Amino acid sequence: MGLRDLVIDAWSWLNYKPVMATPPRRGFGPFGELAASWVPPEDLRRLQAYKLLAAYDHNQAGQLAAAAGDETGLERRELGDAAKLIDTALGYLLGSEQTIVVPGAEQQNDPVSGGAGGHRAVQEQLRAWAEKELLPLRIQQAERAAIRSGDAVYTLAWEPSKGRPALRTIDAGFYFPEWSDDETDAAEYPTRVHFAWELPEDDRRGLKARLRRITYELGPIGAATQPGVSKDGFPVREWVTGPDGDPVLIVGDQLVAESGMISRTYPWAPGRPSGVTCYLTDAEWLLDDLKAQHDVYNLPMEKAAYRVRSDGEVLQALDLMIDFLPVVHLTNTIPDAGEHWGQPLIAKVMQTLDELAATDSDSAAASATTGTPIIGLSGVRLPKDRTTGATLPLQVRADTVWSLADGGSMHTLDTSAQLAELRSRIDHLLDRVAGNSRLTSSGLGTIDPASVPSGYALQLALGPLDSLVAAMRLARTHKYALLLKMACRLYQAGRAEGWPAGESLPAKLVWGPHTPTDRAAVLDEVVTAYTAGVLSLETAVRMLSDAGYPIEDPAQEIQQIQARAAAAAAHQATMTADMMVQKLQGLPPDQMAPTPRAVAASKDLPGHQGQRVLFAAVGKSAVETASFTGKSAAVAEHHVPSQLIWSERQTGDERRADRLRRRAGRTLGRSGPRKAFTARCRAGVRPGWSAHLGP
Repeated sequence: MGLRDLVIDAWSWLNYKPVMATPPRRGFGPFGELAASWVPPEDLRRLQAYKLLAAYDHNQAGQLAAAAGDETGLERRELGDAAKLIDTALGYLLGSEQTIVVPGAEQQNDPVSGGAGGHRAVQEQLRAWAEKELLPLRIQQAERAAIRSGDAVYTLAWEPSKGRPALRTIDAGFYFPEWSDDETDAAEYPTRVHFAWELPEDDRRGLKARLRRITYELGPIGAATQPGVSKDGFPVREWVTGPDGDPVLIVGDQLVAESGMISRTYPWAPGRPSGVTCYLTDAEWLLDDLKAQHDVYNLPMEKAAYRVRSDGEVLQALDLMIDFLPVVHLTNTIPDAGEHWGQPLIAKVMQTLDELAATDSDSAAASATTGTPIIGLSGVRLPKDRTTGATLPLQVRADTVWSLADGGSMHTLDTSAQLAELRSRIDHLLDRVAGNSRLTSSGLGTIDPASVPSGYALQLALGPLDSLVAAMRLARTHKYALLLKMACRLYQAGRAEGWPAGESLPAKLVWGPHTPTDRAAVLDEVVTAYTAGVLSLETAVRMLSDAGYPIEDPAQEIQQIQARAAAAAAHQATMTADMMVQKLQGLPPDQMAPTPRAVAASKDLPGHQGQRVLFAAVGKSAVETASFTGKSAAVAEHHVPSQLIWSERQTGDERRADRLRRRAGRTLGRSGPRKAFTARCRAGVRPGWSAHLGP
């Protein structure tokens, strides 16, 4: 029999399933509930695929096959292979942790520009929001759904009672976006999306079966509205009119005389008025009121019953005061050109999973005949029931003895060879699943670690897994950046404290390493690169954090490192200056103890905090300090003696000051710095930064 139709779409990998080729009927078959009149025909295959994939995840593929007419479906053995693939891929995708990062937040605060301070403040506020909204939990929910079904959806909404955006995950089966003819690329964003599902009949509350639909739509800004009541007593929104009967604008909106349109300036786009806003509608329809021509995209609005929010707002075209749809559609893979939907992880290995389930069923049957073999007896008297005289069947169990007559025999059916072959086939199918899903045998944990010859060989074996995780994360990078940007803008729209007006800073979600990291090797690499000057301290700390070192806040870690380095440099410079002073005084080495005058002189050195104490060093230390700060070695060599001379003159010891001055003069020679140095020493003026080190 030939193939009549060849369908190639985002779900054509399911065409081998008979249930995908049979159009569903309302109330019949495994997809009977999907055949409602309000479900658009173009979304029917997608919803069928979601349900079939959920059945595999819950070990119900056999039940689904039985519901479709396969009588042997209930005998199918499913041992959780599909769920293992999904959970394993989820673990590798998420990595050890997920961190919100605002680029630039790890830089030190700039009190002049304040740029880095703003980045750090936004990062801390986003992390606090993520903790309150249980972002790791929401990511687990959405990502598992995306890996299983290919798609997942996030929604954001401003919660006035909580003072923050609320984050929710919604089943992609409830998601119905409206795409225009121009929106053919996955990067495009629809201007109208719906979330729709049926509500069952409730006899106790006297409620009939209903359809609920939530709609987000971008449209022109309108006049102000307020909650009201229709003639029939149902909640609706009505226009706010002024004393003259004209509509009233929302505070802050302006009417453009040239076009007659209303414009609004949003907090994240100062100086750029916009004429677009987002409207929210949440309504219900009785299923009895829906006709054949009605679907989720064109429901009869005159039959709608609008819901009322907890604060009394009627959700009929409610102006959300934002210019974007607070909805993020997440795909598991990068869609093909012209497609908007992703593919699940098990898409390419579903037939292998079916083969594996069938082999498991055969293996279970073979195990039964191997453990309790079929026995053939001849020349044995069969036992009979003493009451009825009926022949009793023989039972194979321990301590059973059969008496055979002369010429009797016993034969057993050995199925152990078939069982071994079935087990070998199971191992072959598992290797096939690991390879085709790119999770690899090493990634699934089915390979013996002792059999791996080296770490490099293991790294090569994990190559397909690395590429799989990289592709999955690439498909999500801009989606999570968009989610965090929406959270920032909802904070700004809600006039939350600490969120000033201005362009929203970019933020991203950083995934942890998906495989164990050689932290010692990373540490050696970072130390070598930082010492050589090819890496900044900020980059080095970020690399250590990505490698798994317990660094919660890179900016705070950098501050602590620099503070301790400055303290250590101050202590070293003080000790060097003390020893130099005592050496010039002619004291023997065993009497060279720290002097308060040298400590005071080193503490009073001018310059920045980190350089102030370094210039107390002399000799080689002074030259190294000069190189560190970009000053000449000669200037550094005469700077410290002049400081010591000034210290001696302050204590009244002119003879010792003159002796130090002569030694410094011989060191400097007949040069310009010597003349300036001698003149200032004779005048009794303390050497300053500008006089000896230049601008």
